[in-house]
Amino acid sequence: MNHFEESEQTAMIRSSLKSFIEKEMPRDLVKRWDKENYFPRDVHDKLVGMGCMGLTVSEQYGGSGKDIAATVVVIEELCSRSMSVGCAYIQSSCYAGLNLEEVSSPEQKEALLPRVAQEGLMFAYGLSEPDVGSDVASVRTSAVRDGDTVVINGSKRFCSGAAISDYIYTLVRTGPADQRYKNLSLVLVPPTTTGVLLEPQDTLGLKGGGTFDVSFTDVEVPVANVIGGEEGWNRGWEKLAGPGLDIEKVEVAAMALGIARAAVEDAWVYAQERIQFGKPICTLQSIRHMLADAKTRLEACRLMTYNAAHMVNQGRPATVETAMAKLFVCETAREIVLSCQQIMGAYGYVGDFDMERYVRDILVMPILGGSSAIQKNNICNRLKLPR
Repeated sequence: MNHFEESEQTAMIRSSLKSFIEKEMPRDLVKRWDKENYFPRDVHDKLVGMGCMGLTVSEQYGGSGKDIAATVVVIEELCSRSMSVGCAYIQSSCYAGLNLEEVSSPEQKEALLPRVAQEGLMFAYGLSEPDVGSDVASVRTSAVRDGDTVVINGSKRFCSGAAISDYIYTLVRTGPADQRYKNLSLVLVPPTTTGVLLEPQDTLGLKGGGTFDVSFTDVEVPVANVIGGEEGWNRGWEKLAGPGLDIEKVEVAAMALGIARAAVEDAWVYAQERIQFGKPICTLQSIRHMLADAKTRLEACRLMTYNAAHMVNQGRPATVETAMAKLFVCETAREIVLSCQQIMGAYGYVGDFDMERYVRDILVMPILGGSSAIQKNNICNRLKLPR
């Protein structure tokens, strides 16, 4: 099978999602969610009922088996209409499902993976800090053992979806800072735990789940919440830097692809309906060329996203390809959306049309999941370009 041809099952998932989106996520309702920064839990629950969260969960835990390509299809489709729903899906199927599958203990798998598939359990990432961005190995949030309890102090920044999540997937320092990669652990912290304070941030886009600064003051959780159990103590970096990071880059590329696709579809229709000087503006050569460029770039984004997704799905080394996809798709998608906004003129700037929301949401994509500069460094380093 050609990597860029969807399997029959994946095509059925895409078709079902398109119908679901039109019924459960109409444009007027999505505009309201965005305006009110609202997360529609009922829609999330219906996606659980469709089996979408099970696409990253093994059959033995109630899922349908890990299928990264199908998961990327779900992300693309949902994000083409609503980031509120799309981001929550990622928090459940990817942040929770994939990480639990890859790096958790048998006991954690048994306890939590069925909840991902059957309840839509969600994780929020607690990685970045006020003075720590892409260099996550430099985190200062600390955790110490006190018998069977872990006590956490510190703060995290840009923790998206923290308030709607069941756990914050928190990277903490559990030893001397001079051994950067050896003294890190990942701990599951319920956001309702005593000592956890969520401070909402007013963001330009990505409305729905909210973005938060999170502080931890003598927060106590059981040792059982350390990812990997007892064996996961001081092994957080290897659990964080494994396949999960490759998959995250594809997730963000799929988000950007969905937004750009929606922008192109709207601009394509608008250009045929907008009449100027007695003719649709799609008859103007300048508009036709802009639309042709947008369609061509969008197809390139699709090919790069799904090539990376298929490589990850097959368990092939894909660090370079996922970095390239994340870099190219997010940067190109931003250009596509801004071009489509130009096609719509002033209408692309007002709230009556979805284009202004696409612009707000796409601007952060080159930053999420590792900035474009980080991806360029990763590509050169992995390809062994001399320094």
